[in-house]
Amino acid sequence: MQTPGPKALIQVHGGGIRQAAARYRIPEADWLDLSTGINPHGYPAGEVPSAVWARLPEPDDGLEAAAADYYGTGALLSVAGSQAAIQLLPALREGTARVGILEPSYNEHARAWREAGHDVVPLDGDSIEAALPGLDVLVLVNPNNPTGQRFHRADLLAWHAALAARGGWLIVDEAFMDVTPEASLATDAPREGLVVLRSLGKFFGLAGARVGFVIAAEQLRSRLAARLGPWSLSGPSRWIAARALADLAWQAETRGMLRVRGQRLEELLRARGLEPAGGTALFQWCRVADPAGWQDKLGAQGILVRRFDQPGSLRFGLPGQEHEWKRLEQALGTS
Repeated sequence: MQTPGPKALIQVHGGGIRQAAARYRIPEADWLDLSTGINPHGYPAGEVPSAVWARLPEPDDGLEAAAADYYGTGALLSVAGSQAAIQLLPALREGTARVGILEPSYNEHARAWREAGHDVVPLDGDSIEAALPGLDVLVLVNPNNPTGQRFHRADLLAWHAALAARGGWLIVDEAFMDVTPEASLATDAPREGLVVLRSLGKFFGLAGARVGFVIAAEQLRSRLAARLGPWSLSGPSRWIAARALADLAWQAETRGMLRVRGQRLEELLRARGLEPAGGTALFQWCRVADPAGWQDKLGAQGILVRRFDQPGSLRFGLPGQEHEWKRLEQALGTS
């Protein structure tokens, strides 16, 4: 494996094609971006009517009704992507809380709680039970990003009950749950101390629309809504999201397609000597000894993957078109 170049990519999240293009001197249009875990065959949004652009967003436009049908509960608040809630939730917790968060996981959770002055306790999946008595808040991404680790509903509900009994919270980020909706906690809300976050960014491939939902008890939703203020979602985003959530035929077809392609990615990586240690239908996670070297080698071929240094690992999202699958296969064959 070749050693990384002098200006390693800085990756706070997936994406960053412009930085990669400058780093490797490859035009942006020539990149294959596998770093995000976003469905490359996202919902076909179509053309937004001009009237939607010309008026203020309206709360009775059908979005919340479509979301209630999709998630199985009306106890929800629409937000500008789950990121908006991730940033605001720590401010609603009084005092200094001890917050258990998986490591590695989506790093915005830990950042938001630390910046709000709370104590973050790094956890792995096997240490939750032992750590729970000392926690005020437990934040889990289920399935976890990037490891793909899944948590059983019975365990999650038991942990919630233990936390809620002393005024604690369980926050479950279900950004990658849509392929397996039967495992969601959405229908268990509203319960005091239980917060479920959902997003249209990954499964629906609508990351740019910035649409998410907070499923929680009414009091917490009201406090969040007061901080968000009016029109937290744009009218065009609401229009697109309502149609995506109501399109049951597209959802069923897409779940089947993603399961097949997720398996294909797992098999491709394994055949090229990268044994996935976990993943979902939208990404695979591989432990590697030299993540920067792997990223550099693939980057030199115009393929961007998500690198993690602790532990050393790479996350591969799904290629879209057949020529992109072949391109990844060939690039891994030379790595």
